[in-house]
Amino acid sequence: MKTIHTASMTPVVRSAVRSTVRSVARMAFAALACTLAPQFAHAQDNATSADSALIQRGAYLAAAGDCAACHTAPHGKPFAGGLPMSTPLGHIYTTNITPDPDTGIGGYTQEDFARALREGVAKDGHNLYPAMPYPSYAKVRDDDVAALYAYFMHGVQPVKQDNRDSDIKWPMNMRWPLKIWNVFFLKKGPYQDKPGKDAAWNRGAYLVQGLGHCGSCHTPRGVGFNEQALDESGNAFLTGALLDNWYASNLTGEHNTGLGRWSEADLAQFLKTGANQHASAFGAMTSVINNSTQAMNDADVQAISAYLKSLPPAGGDGAPAYAYDPQATKVSLGRPANDAGARVYTAFCMHCHGVDGRGFAPMFAPLAGNPNVLEKDASSLINVTLNGTGDLVIQGIPAPYPMPAYRDQLSDQQIADVLSFIRAGWNNKRGAVGAADVAKLRGATQSSEAAR
Repeated sequence: MKTIHTASMTPVVRSAVRSTVRSVARMAFAALACTLAPQFAHAQDNATSADSALIQRGAYLAAAGDCAACHTAPHGKPFAGGLPMSTPLGHIYTTNITPDPDTGIGGYTQEDFARALREGVAKDGHNLYPAMPYPSYAKVRDDDVAALYAYFMHGVQPVKQDNRDSDIKWPMNMRWPLKIWNVFFLKKGPYQDKPGKDAAWNRGAYLVQGLGHCGSCHTPRGVGFNEQALDESGNAFLTGALLDNWYASNLTGEHNTGLGRWSEADLAQFLKTGANQHASAFGAMTSVINNSTQAMNDADVQAISAYLKSLPPAGGDGAPAYAYDPQATKVSLGRPANDAGARVYTAFCMHCHGVDGRGFAPMFAPLAGNPNVLEKDASSLINVTLNGTGDLVIQGIPAPYPMPAYRDQLSDQQIADVLSFIRAGWNNKRGAVGAADVAKLRGATQSSEAAR
């Protein structure tokens, strides 16, 4: 092919050649652009789709972690914080985790976010109180941290709301001792699948121990306010604990107060709806059902159920396995004038929980053999009688018959009488409740209606 030398051409021809070359170049570029444009658009769509999918996954994980329960105050804006949390030293207040750059976490990098989530250290370097369950969140895997970060940065509405200082007085409000606390009680590193266990078991363990942070409520605390065990290798793991005037139930296979009589299907039903043939949700568990477990997919709920049902019995007091016996209670209810507790039960409780104590599950919980009735610590029974269960809302529909608050209808002595009757009835064989115990919790709590 000959080379064209434009210098030997006349100006007119030279101009025509240059014009032709420019036109061909423009057409070639246009053709290339037409060829690549769909690919660029597809890549952009894929990026947008990937970002959207990551944010959506982060939203799901935030629900699994029940972040809203602590970081959204009653009548407050989502994730703006301000919820008071009681500790032995005073109240602390949850923080704003919206992407507001001034008062929230809008200035956090993903590394900052991961450090706060898994190590309890804020962007400015101060240590978070372990009321934030970072010892559990330490087990969250990197890809889930990335999804959570994407959600909180791009899927949550920023809210400008200043964080509130704790009520803890100096010198107990100093944060530097928490660095020492972390040395002893924070075990770093994401969850590692346990060899010999199937995928569902490991998924359930990951959710229970990590994002679900079940041990934060259901595992007893040590002298340093540390959970006495962080997984099933510890004997105290999920054996029940007193927290914020409620007793969080034993989640091991213990027959009386734990999940020993529950099937995996019973447990899955409870996590999805807040009630089953054995018990109904109350206290903080109502919020867990409302904000977290009902939103989880069936596979994850089944995985959690399988893992919890695999835990051996622990934490019981050695009492014989519960066996239903209605006879003695039937006699008392037949002649309630002779029993102060039976009189209160007949007037206020029997229409829902039945003469036989078996209720009408899952709408009305049984009292005969109920794990919360059989628990040695009666705090939850006293609290729910005083203050009610709170509003359980499943798929946007409020539960039709929540347990009402009786603090204004019944005296301390009447509540003590009826709970003593229930704890002794139907072969429950549990100790009496004193009026002083009721008075103490009456002064320390408020009704679920007042908290709305």
